[in-house]
Amino acid sequence: MAHVLLAGASGFLGTHLRKALTTRGHTVTALVRRPAKGSGESTWDPYADTYDRSAVAAADVVINLAGAPTLGNPHSEKWARELRESRVTTTRVLARAVAEAGAERGRHPAFLAGNGISYYGDHRDLGDPVLDESAESRGDALLTSVTREWQDAADPAVEAGARVCILRTAPVMDKQAPPLKQLRLLFLTGLGGKLGDGRQHMAMVSLRDWVDSVVFLAEHDSASGPFNLCCAQTPTNAEFTEALAAQVHRPSFVAAPAFAIKAGAGRMAPELLGSLNVVPAALQASGYTIQDPDVTAVLRTALA
Repeated sequence: MAHVLLAGASGFLGTHLRKALTTRGHTVTALVRRPAKGSGESTWDPYADTYDRSAVAAADVVINLAGAPTLGNPHSEKWARELRESRVTTTRVLARAVAEAGAERGRHPAFLAGNGISYYGDHRDLGDPVLDESAESRGDALLTSVTREWQDAADPAVEAGARVCILRTAPVMDKQAPPLKQLRLLFLTGLGGKLGDGRQHMAMVSLRDWVDSVVFLAEHDSASGPFNLCCAQTPTNAEFTEALAAQVHRPSFVAAPAFAIKAGAGRMAPELLGSLNVVPAALQASGYTIQDPDVTAVLRTALA
């Protein structure tokens, strides 16, 4: 069994991941930004580059899920700055820590670095091709530029020879968390509908597939590189709208025009109108079996 050092353990995904790792017999130490309470926690301050070197050296796997919330005021410079800095800084600090730990003990911990599916950017003008992990990153949308810098921050661990997995996470669908928590309520009122023309592909993954795939990558020493954490068949926004309306037994006649989305969502509009026809090619090639392969399965699990 492995000793896992986990940043972001108190968040929605971190809480579920910690429980799954512990259930499978792994020991999890959470990195916290307050005085540690017991052996299951270790204090760190990524912005001051301070952490317990011995905690990293003792870990078999280091996982970073830390970062400011993605939901926020898209017109706020402060929000955008914190969104970027929180992800890049925590990743850079832990990547360097992994590199240094390997130099000290002769063996690097594996590093699973959180990231986002927005890395690819909008590919709609190229005919909406299927995007596996080898696809290029295009455009300068906010989250696309953040994910590029976020990934680059893991380079110290890569260059040191550690096993590094980049977790390109699609929006995780579960009724207890954004975005589905809000979308479910909207659709229940009968106000749900397509975004723009609805033809853009809308990446997603069920909570159980996200958790189980990260546990899988933590446990498999042969896995490294970028991984798309998404369902196997990415739906269009129109297909998602139809599937969610059917699940909650409501009509979906309302549609939000593209110009209104661009005005209201600001720098986050590309995340709503851009198309990401992604597939979890590397994950499946590594031996993981997607449990919720399409939008109907994802929503059925998410709303159960």
